[in-house]
Amino acid sequence: MARLLRAKWLLIPIILIVIAGGYAAWQYFSTWESTDDAQVDGHIHPVNAKVGGTVLTVNVNENQHVDAGTILAQIDPRDYEIPVKRAEAELAQAEATVVAARAGVPVASSAAGTQITSSEAIAERAKSGVEVAGKELAAAQARLNSAQARVREAQANFTKAAKDLERLKQLVAKDEISEQQYDAAVGAADAAHATVESAEAGAAQAQHEVAAAQARTSQSQAELQQAQAEAQGAKTAPQQVIITKAQAQSEEARAQLAKAALDQARLNLEYTTIKAPVAGIVSKKTVEAGQVMQPGQPLMAIVPQEDIWVTANFKETQLANMQPGQSASVSVDAYGGRGFNGHVDSIASATGAKFSLLPPENATGNYVKVVQRIPVKIVLDGGEEVQRQLRPGMSVVVKVRVK
Repeated sequence: MARLLRAKWLLIPIILIVIAGGYAAWQYFSTWESTDDAQVDGHIHPVNAKVGGTVLTVNVNENQHVDAGTILAQIDPRDYEIPVKRAEAELAQAEATVVAARAGVPVASSAAGTQITSSEAIAERAKSGVEVAGKELAAAQARLNSAQARVREAQANFTKAAKDLERLKQLVAKDEISEQQYDAAVGAADAAHATVESAEAGAAQAQHEVAAAQARTSQSQAELQQAQAEAQGAKTAPQQVIITKAQAQSEEARAQLAKAALDQARLNLEYTTIKAPVAGIVSKKTVEAGQVMQPGQPLMAIVPQEDIWVTANFKETQLANMQPGQSASVSVDAYGGRGFNGHVDSIASATGAKFSLLPPENATGNYVKVVQRIPVKIVLDGGEEVQRQLRPGMSVVVKVRVK
């Protein structure tokens, strides 16, 4: 009996210890969420050949640390130096053409203004010449008409004097008139004949003047027509200026194309020197000297050590109380479970299955519920010194304090 009582008293502390341990375990597991589906992540920068060619030198080794801008490899640049020189020559030629085209614009503008002013002045002078020639022709025609009238008058007087002389000749033969009267009639007839000749000469002179005036009038009209045609042609001079400006703009566009071609050629030449995009460790180096590279062919990868984080894939049932900013503990398998402190940076917007090559389609076939995992980004505390100890891909165990 005494033994039984003694066993009961011993059982009570054990029960209390078990209850306390269970409560502590419950408190611990309700405060922390953990997963071993986690690994170290980081940026991996691929280094690819942007241009093709033969590799002359490779200046780095596998797992070597390099700084940003370090020359990693050199492709033979000779195949790209010639296009640069050709593009430079084409650009120089295009720029010279642009200079000539630009110089032609003010010359064309000035010539257009001068041509319009000169043609208009010539047309006015030609018009005035036509008017003067017309007046001279009218005056010459009037003088011709007057001379012809005098000829007709002189001829009429000569006809009358000749007839009077003929009658007096018969009378003087019969001595019915005196010789003096007959001689006076002869003198009057001769004078009338001379007047006719003088009038005819004046009419001929007037006829020549009319012909000359007509010729001058025709010449003035021809000059007027030519001046008017030139003035009409001068009106197209502004259009010629527009064409000249358009040609200058076209040459400027060609110069820009030549400059773009030169920039591209220089860029291709620059691509023959392959440099490190960031500071980090050289990994997965596949390039060797003498190798012929193709554009886009991978050469190596650079893994920075300054920006390292942990991706922990928690079950969706573990995220009820998890949120950014909560503290986390990271145990690294490579260092025998050595712990690093960190905090939750962000929670992915979709499950990992949604980003897989063949995401699940639960609407087809039989449905089996599977607990999904959601990536959670854990950022380590302690700065670069802590990050340099880790490598992307390392397995870790992550615990997040959710309460």
